[in-house]
Amino acid sequence: MVEGQAGLTWERWKTLAARVEQWGFAGLYRSDHFTNPSPPNQNSLEMIVSLTYLADHSRNIHFGPLVAPFSFRDPVMLARQAADIDELSKGRMILGVGAGWQQREHEMFGYPLLDVAARMERFAEGLRVVRALLKSDAPVLFAGKFYTLRDAEILPRPHKTKILVGGNGVHRTLPLAAKYADVWNGVQLSPAQFQALAAKLDDCLRAPGRAPTELKKTAATFIFFGRSRDALEQRVTRVRTRSEEWRNLPLEQLLAELRARNNSITGLADDVIPQIRAYGDAGVEELMLQIFDSDDVDGLVAFAEHVMPHVAS
Repeated sequence: MVEGQAGLTWERWKTLAARVEQWGFAGLYRSDHFTNPSPPNQNSLEMIVSLTYLADHSRNIHFGPLVAPFSFRDPVMLARQAADIDELSKGRMILGVGAGWQQREHEMFGYPLLDVAARMERFAEGLRVVRALLKSDAPVLFAGKFYTLRDAEILPRPHKTKILVGGNGVHRTLPLAAKYADVWNGVQLSPAQFQALAAKLDDCLRAPGRAPTELKKTAATFIFFGRSRDALEQRVTRVRTRSEEWRNLPLEQLLAELRARNNSITGLADDVIPQIRAYGDAGVEELMLQIFDSDDVDGLVAFAEHVMPHVAS
């Protein structure tokens, strides 16, 4: 996974689109933001346009947004776009959706983020709209607080686009994922935390009569990997420059802090292999590893050569 608003350009995206398959990765995901939560602003590549390109310039990988927020993405248009991208790619689109969270970009571009309660209410409605438009065999009638549909349908059918809901909330997010999603994505969890939430999700799935195996369980977390200590030091430059607390920490201590605070996967190949395997042992079916340098071709090649053979199923 790469951040679409953190310096992603067409040149970088085309390189990733051309090479992630040959490197052996299963998928390529990206965030959906206008900009970062704090300055400075960087180059930003629009999500739908970039995924349309990826659909037409790849053959096997699956892909999607982690995640597209209903705070500035209309669920009707998003469902239509996702269905067409899915058809173009022959079924490889994963539509990740969320409620939205970043205050700065909403203020910059005039989109209402809403308070948390209203935001989650809008998200629940948007999720129902997307699910109905993509999965219903008949025209959709829907009357809600935020969205209204009257005999609405997106043709041609059937649409098999998979819907992903990301998040760790026990009271709202997990029940929504259990009811409407095809994929759940746990965010920055340890293997033990993932296992515990997955068990709660299984309970939520049984409530609407779904089998636990009907929902794919995935996880996303940060990775700071390098083939050498020098390469690792380059990977952590971003966090050093953004945190006075971490600016002068010795490398090993900084990597330990990143693991402890947000369950990042960190280190050389011999370090990250057991960390990744632990997620598989906890029941993670797919692990999305977020990098912060979308032009780090050398790092991705090193990962493919020295880590992937030991962890890929």
